[in-house]
Amino acid sequence: MENISLIDTFAEFKELKNIDRVTMMSVLEDVFRSVLIKQYGTDENFDVIINIDKGDFEIWRNRAVVEDAELEDPNLQISLTEAQKIDSDYEVGEEVTDEVKLIDFGRRAILNLRQNLASKIMELEKDHIYGKYKDKIGDIVTGEVYQVWKKEILILDDEGNELILPKSEQIPSDYFRKGDTVRAIVYKVELRNNNPLIILSRTAPVFLERLFELEIPEIFDGLITIKNIVRVPGERAKVAVESYDERIDPVGACVGMKGSRIHGIVRELRNENIDVINFSSNTQLYIKRALNPAKISNIKIKEDSKKAEVFLKPEEVSLAIGKGGLNIRLASQLTGYEIDVYREMEEDDDDVTLEEFADEIESWIIDALKAIGCDTAKNVLNIPRNELIKRTDLEEETVDEVLKVLKAEFE
Repeated sequence: MENISLIDTFAEFKELKNIDRVTMMSVLEDVFRSVLIKQYGTDENFDVIINIDKGDFEIWRNRAVVEDAELEDPNLQISLTEAQKIDSDYEVGEEVTDEVKLIDFGRRAILNLRQNLASKIMELEKDHIYGKYKDKIGDIVTGEVYQVWKKEILILDDEGNELILPKSEQIPSDYFRKGDTVRAIVYKVELRNNNPLIILSRTAPVFLERLFELEIPEIFDGLITIKNIVRVPGERAKVAVESYDERIDPVGACVGMKGSRIHGIVRELRNENIDVINFSSNTQLYIKRALNPAKISNIKIKEDSKKAEVFLKPEEVSLAIGKGGLNIRLASQLTGYEIDVYREMEEDDDDVTLEEFADEIESWIIDALKAIGCDTAKNVLNIPRNELIKRTDLEEETVDEVLKVLKAEFE
């Protein structure tokens, strides 16, 4: 019965845990041998035979036959009298092999053996999970939401392994309930208290890269290369692509007919606005494309400081900057250049630069106005009051005071 109990325990682990046959047999034999050493002082004269298919095992002990008076170690030797009880033909110097029953070890030893077996297999399973997911870092995995907490979500993969999706790695508009299917990338794998901790992410740029590989065959096949990705999760992303085959339009291939290919990616990312642009080694052209949809009039590049001064028509400034400065910030990250936006100065002898009002308007307010592309008094006055407040994030009283000062200049 004890044999059956142990093999049942072993079979349960084999059924539930993904450990290969050879490793399992080795673990089982090691556990048995550790008990033999504890019980008899050595395991060298024992043969452990494991039959996984039949679900049983046998332990055989080999002992040398000695004269009754010469018996010193009952584990390694057997007296002639005892040997002949087994078979009357045995003689001194021969070897006797007899089976050792597990029940002879005692109940405590059997309990320890079972616990050691469980502990060894659990340890192997942890190593297996750690190694498996360590090799999957940066790959997309799919799992089912098992538990939702305030700071993280517990997800189970198809083998029942536990994966963690922290709140910080979720898209702000993500909302999951128990039973939902979630896609994310394996962000990092750690050992915490000797347990594998698999952290997932839906906000990392590589998640967007993997989605492109899944949805766009030309990227998967290597015909189109993703040169860079920057994103503000759930808001906006910019993806620079390049094709080494002149017959392939990389942007068109990624977007698809009427956006058919990119639509699934946008939906997965909670309607994140994705700009796909052609990569170029021509810095000016690359920056122009990165600031899409704004149309650039002129660019001055300062290579030594990695800065770019971009000049646009007044109506294009807000497009270049984007909501909350998002477009220009992502364009800077994508190209690696700090981008400053300037309005094209129109011929107007009456206009006055904002620096002329330094005595009446504080410098930080002038900087806030410049940040939205306003360099002159008329630039500011041409923007409606409410829009100024919204785009500069200045207090209403501050904007009103600025407008009052600027209007007075032309009265």
